[in-house]
Amino acid sequence: MRTSFVWVVGLIIALVAPLAMANPWNMPRGVTDVSGEIFSLHMIIFWICVAIVVVVFGVMFYALFRFRRSKGAEAANFHENTTVEVLWTVIPMLILIAMAVPATATLKQMYDVSDAELDVMITGQQWRWRYEYLGEDVAFTSNLSTPRTQISGEEAKGENYLLEVDEPLVLPVNRKVRFLLTSDDVIHSWWVPDLAVKQDAIPGFVNENWVRINEPGIYRGQCAELCGIDHGFMPIVVEAMEEEAFDTWMEERKAAAEQEAMGVGREWEFAELMERGESVYGSICASCHQAEGQGAPPTFPALAGNQALLDEPERHISTVIDGVSGAAMPAFRNTLNAVEIAAVITYERNAWGNETGDSMQPSEIAERIADQGE
Repeated sequence: MRTSFVWVVGLIIALVAPLAMANPWNMPRGVTDVSGEIFSLHMIIFWICVAIVVVVFGVMFYALFRFRRSKGAEAANFHENTTVEVLWTVIPMLILIAMAVPATATLKQMYDVSDAELDVMITGQQWRWRYEYLGEDVAFTSNLSTPRTQISGEEAKGENYLLEVDEPLVLPVNRKVRFLLTSDDVIHSWWVPDLAVKQDAIPGFVNENWVRINEPGIYRGQCAELCGIDHGFMPIVVEAMEEEAFDTWMEERKAAAEQEAMGVGREWEFAELMERGESVYGSICASCHQAEGQGAPPTFPALAGNQALLDEPERHISTVIDGVSGAAMPAFRNTLNAVEIAAVITYERNAWGNETGDSMQPSEIAERIADQGE
């Protein structure tokens, strides 16, 4: 009798334990104190659940084998047992309390965003992320960089297929970083498992979260909210640096931003605009309008040979700056700077055989945006 029960319990544990310990089947431990606590809490509750399963199913299977009809067992006929009813009420209640106490402590820590040393605004956009280091005058957009040839199957998929970006979010280790999350269009969700951060980005709302990374490295994630046709092409890459390296990187980005701002006032050569525009188009526009401007009608119209757009430069400028109401075309006034907008419009009007000869200067775009803001 006892041997049968032990055999059943051993079988259950033998089936469950490898799945619990195998890393592909389990959640990551992560590289933050909070992620470590979440992992420990997860494992404690998991083993409590395993123990409950072992006891309940062990008793059930034991009863099925021990008291089966072929052995001559007869069903007992009884009704009500106060002791049993008290036990099966009190024991689950105590188990729930035992799980709730550490879970509540971890949740309180997860939502404590006070005393942050760095604030980063994260804005979800179809289908990319924009990062702004508040108070530092540094901002950029992070786009999928997996080659379209891999996505279309023309070449073999890389090691980090659909998890590569052109501009990772760079953060320092050992500093508390507060995230402020919102969206320009639909609901997105910023999720990096190794950092134990998963927070919705909702239009019109600003949600908060935080992280303190313990180890330098590259940590990857994805948008975890179905946000449209290219939802799967919206990866997240966080590069955690040592504090000194991060400070150096920040100074370099500030200098680059100042240099970019100075570029608004000068006259750009046509070739410069085309080169810069091609880069901006490839990272921002190609995901919708395709690499050669052929588009994906009717949702994303073609730009190559689009005579209605080419014949009306003002309409073209307005479309890029202000977007198209009721359509998938977003406004880029807050996503791209004046240099980038001027360059990408110039490129679109002169690439793929369009050849209008038109060129837009950053100063014109900056003036237009300033006038609209008044």
